[in-house]
Amino acid sequence: MGKLYVVPTPIGNLRDITLRSLDVLKEVDTVLCEDTRRTRILLNHYQIKGKKLMSYYEPKEERQIPKIIKLLREKDVALVSDAGMPAISDPGYRLIRRCIEEGIEVEVLPGPSALITALVGSGLPTDRFLFAGFPPRKGTRGFFKELAECKDSTIVIYESPKRLLKTLNLIRETFGEVFLSVAREISKVHEEYIRGTVSQVIEELESRGSVKGEVVVVFSRKR
Repeated sequence: MGKLYVVPTPIGNLRDITLRSLDVLKEVDTVLCEDTRRTRILLNHYQIKGKKLMSYYEPKEERQIPKIIKLLREKDVALVSDAGMPAISDPGYRLIRRCIEEGIEVEVLPGPSALITALVGSGLPTDRFLFAGFPPRKGTRGFFKELAECKDSTIVIYESPKRLLKTLNLIRETFGEVFLSVAREISKVHEEYIRGTVSQVIEELESRGSVKGEVVVVFSRKR
């Protein structure tokens, strides 16, 4: 019986990977990944050759899980994401749950996580926080009204650059003048934190015209 290794990958700088993660990637024959091209870049950077890369992403995961389980009955397999900890805002949890149900051992390696990095870098309270993933494209106003019930928690969400200003305006409409941090391009060359009240951050972003890169938004009523 094999083991499923859940292996975090760099969220920006390729050096942000643990020695233990590299050891696992060198030892396994098969690596499950969202985008084989992205994973190939990482493996080539560390001169890890001869690995079978198997696609595992939404909505393809349900077709792939039976094949992966069959493979895991014979050998170890590594699960990675394009960036950061697998199963955070991706379908990795479905495979992990199935392995648990099938009695297959799962070992999760610690490593990079955009939400934790952005939370710590925000300067906002970290003793109690809620990660809410990506806001839905429909029913966004209701989504934030539900979050408003969490009065004492710092809230962390992911958002696309194209929807960022619309989302920040909804946050202001729902929560009022909260303290907010937008983390952009974490661990990359153009890493940036834009901090202030929600109105200050909106004003800054509007003056730029557009924003590029992956974004994490952190906000709180408390400081």
